[in-house]
Amino acid sequence: MKRFFHFDNFASDRWPELSELERFFLAPKGQEWSFQGGNDSWGMDVQGLCGTDGLPREEQVNVHFYMTGNPDLGVTLLYDKWDGRIQRKQTYNSKGDLRRLGEFVRSLHGTPLSVGLFVPFPVAWKAVKEFIETDGELPTSIEWIADSDLPPETFPDP
Repeated sequence: MKRFFHFDNFASDRWPELSELERFFLAPKGQEWSFQGGNDSWGMDVQGLCGTDGLPREEQVNVHFYMTGNPDLGVTLLYDKWDGRIQRKQTYNSKGDLRRLGEFVRSLHGTPLSVGLFVPFPVAWKAVKEFIETDGELPTSIEWIADSDLPPETFPDP
């Protein structure tokens, strides 16, 4: 199994110590996250889950866990899993206040993000911590909503 991690100044093929990341989520209000270098989006990948590491990439189980922070809203999380064993993709988003799905903020890269998918920093920390501890499993410590259960206008730009 291969791991890839990119967050702030951390870029590695191993998970960082949880104590190194915790401060980005549980810091005093206004000091959470990292927007250094004009970036607000970070990610983690796991390739070859479930014993599929030696298989061709399209037959592997691979997960991408993507995070985008906003100083006022918290973090929106995306869990994207390709299961090559059954040739199926599953995508889940953190479930915030779904009444706000029609409201948008832009990431520092200009991507429109639905306000309804943001969760507070401490809630996001639970999911990030669990993702690392389980080596890429969908965290059960927060609520998720499948992409297929969201209205099309949740993601206005392709």
